[in-house]
Amino acid sequence: MLLCKLYDKWGSTLFDQFKKSLSKFVKKVSLKEFSEKELNNFSEELRELLIKNEVAVSTANEICSLLVKKLLKTERRRFSNPKPIILSALKDVLLQVLTPEKNIDIVEKIEQSKQERRPFTIAFFGVNGVGKTLAIAKLGNYFKSKGFSCVFAASDTYRAGSIQQLKIHGDKLKIKVIAQDYGSDAAAVAFDAVNHALAKNVNVVLIDTAGRIETNINLMEELRKICRVVEPDLKIFVGDALTGNALISQVMLFNNKIGIDGSILNKVDAVKKGGAAVSIIDLTKKPILFLGTGQKYTDLIPFDAKKLVQQLLF
Repeated sequence: MLLCKLYDKWGSTLFDQFKKSLSKFVKKVSLKEFSEKELNNFSEELRELLIKNEVAVSTANEICSLLVKKLLKTERRRFSNPKPIILSALKDVLLQVLTPEKNIDIVEKIEQSKQERRPFTIAFFGVNGVGKTLAIAKLGNYFKSKGFSCVFAASDTYRAGSIQQLKIHGDKLKIKVIAQDYGSDAAAVAFDAVNHALAKNVNVVLIDTAGRIETNINLMEELRKICRVVEPDLKIFVGDALTGNALISQVMLFNNKIGIDGSILNKVDAVKKGGAAVSIIDLTKKPILFLGTGQKYTDLIPFDAKKLVQQLLF
């Protein structure tokens, strides 16, 4: 029930705009055959709707192209109601776009590492201000609820207050934080955390890192060094769902520079447009793993594409 309510809240604005557009779309299509010319004209309305809701242009084009092709292949009786046909086709297309090349079951992967008696290491990347450190704390709490032990690595040695912030979360969650002084080698901190996990048989290492900007070459190189030194099992991008198109450019930057395995979207409880989520999966071909829905440690849920699409269309 909670999950359904969350997706209802997240998809409300986009849902309303979709419904208005689809209503107009269906009314026009009902008067004509599913010809390529007519469908191309009508799909342009959907394309504009998607872009207004912060779907990347290339993703919007792909959705509309796939929809037209699917409808052209669909048999329709002359007097049948086209609405269910269109909704079904659009549902299939959106699920196709929201399906990454490879899904990730983190709990299953951690369990496998536990059986192999080695720590599962996750590094987190993203710009400052998106709630990266809180997302790490939420995941630590989530993993503890699944029966796994955790350690935090305070590898954000750049931003003032970052180490204290992570330590506060660690104290509250009773998760040890491995840290050095500000200005220390971030990769060395991560390395120490992994060694601690090996020595103490800790299941999961969660590595916090400093926020990055494209123009700061030194900081980006620091990220690469962390990855070279500890070879994380997962590299997760953390983004703010409220930033819209900026979120798309950020995730593409980190994917190109570092190579991410998946994403976490924060502040979903306050988002008014859901297009960025569709876009980042399509553009990176990597899954959204979790959604942050508030400030509490329990405000984190696994991403579910089927529930999202169901909410947006029906």
